[in-house]
Amino acid sequence: MKNFAVEPDRVNLPPGATAGARRTWVKWKGRTITALSENAYRAYLYPVFTPSGVSVTAESPIDHPHHNSVTVGTDHFDCLLVYVGDRIERGTYNFYVNETFQGRTPGRITPVSVEYEEISDSHLRIVQQLEWQGPVEWGAPDRRVLARETRTIDIRPGETSNVIDIHSRLEPADWDIAIGPTRHAYFTIRMADGLRVVDGGTIVDADGRSDVTDINANSAAWVGLSAKGPHGHEVGVTVIPHPSKHEAAWYAHEWGSIAVNPFLTEERSLSKGDQLVLGISLVIHDGPLDHKSISTVYDSVRS
Repeated sequence: MKNFAVEPDRVNLPPGATAGARRTWVKWKGRTITALSENAYRAYLYPVFTPSGVSVTAESPIDHPHHNSVTVGTDHFDCLLVYVGDRIERGTYNFYVNETFQGRTPGRITPVSVEYEEISDSHLRIVQQLEWQGPVEWGAPDRRVLARETRTIDIRPGETSNVIDIHSRLEPADWDIAIGPTRHAYFTIRMADGLRVVDGGTIVDADGRSDVTDINANSAAWVGLSAKGPHGHEVGVTVIPHPSKHEAAWYAHEWGSIAVNPFLTEERSLSKGDQLVLGISLVIHDGPLDHKSISTVYDSVRS
């Protein structure tokens, strides 16, 4: 590629040793934009940089270690397992918390392949194929594949903001699935310490609301979080949901997280052959929130 580079972390380990987690760096003209990261439970984007190089998200905050920067996942994930004839039993899991939560054992979302293409001088497309795997359990010592996801990440760097589009297509594997209702889904963004509302940052939606209760009760076109970052530079992230037949709700907190969630109030079922298609755009910016730039991105995802 001419302008972009996708480079795995280079860590010298003793012979026979294997890294417990992986990171693949994405750079544009030598400038780091983000990285494809993965741990034992999920694949995510971290770090996420503004054009000036400020990291704006948290990888594993002490209060919610499963809030890995920019993630995809959900709690209350049920697999409708067929055992005999038309007999169905529900396997109940979570793809959100790193441990058993309210009785639901954690699965893992793991990449199985990745491809990338330089679409233009300032546009990189990454396509990840991922498996949503259940836990090691009785009857499934090698883990069941419960769903498959195609995650397309379009990266467009700029001088004052970097735009990252994430498009997720989730499909059941061998059984029908049901998700929700749950407050823990689907896209989650966790701001870095120092950039949260409780640290003096600001949250605002497209209609000017700045109280998270009001934001969560409405369906604004976008929500932005910003604050003074290192060295006094103002930085921020604006989240823009893509149009979808699965209407998504906001679920934001002053302590640093924001979710775009179509499962907040009701269960959604997916039969084999169905697809859940959801997407967001992230505008990662230096300086104050630029409403004109946000409007341009908003219009582009709806065109």
